[in-house]
Amino acid sequence: MARPKTIAEIAARTIAAADAFDRAVREFLDSWQTMTQAEREAALGGEPQKLGHLQDAYLAALTEHLALSARMPVPAWPEQPGRFLHEPFFAGGLESLKSTLLVESPLAFRRRLIFISADALSRPRRDFAHSAPDV
Repeated sequence: MARPKTIAEIAARTIAAADAFDRAVREFLDSWQTMTQAEREAALGGEPQKLGHLQDAYLAALTEHLALSARMPVPAWPEQPGRFLHEPFFAGGLESLKSTLLVESPLAFRRRLIFISADALSRPRRDFAHSAPDV
């Protein structure tokens, strides 16, 4: 199966049980590395279907983070009230990690009360002759 090419496709695959959410996000991030600027704008523009509070907020944060990192305008859909958590979520679930996650989490995630590690969005570098710049 080809990697997801849009944020909306991450949600669609998760709903269809064709992919686990985490795996679909990782696969999308791999795709992101080779996209042109126009492909990136298209990848972020379509609003994904709702999955659940955490995943809805996560996709909004991911979209905002990638757009800002690529110096692109952030689409309007990530600012909808349903795309923010009301209670904090700390990845990993370990009390000992909370202070690290508070500091390392990218702004788009912190705004939505999602706290992840600095390398949570990193993927192995892929060197392609015609790839877009890494984010």
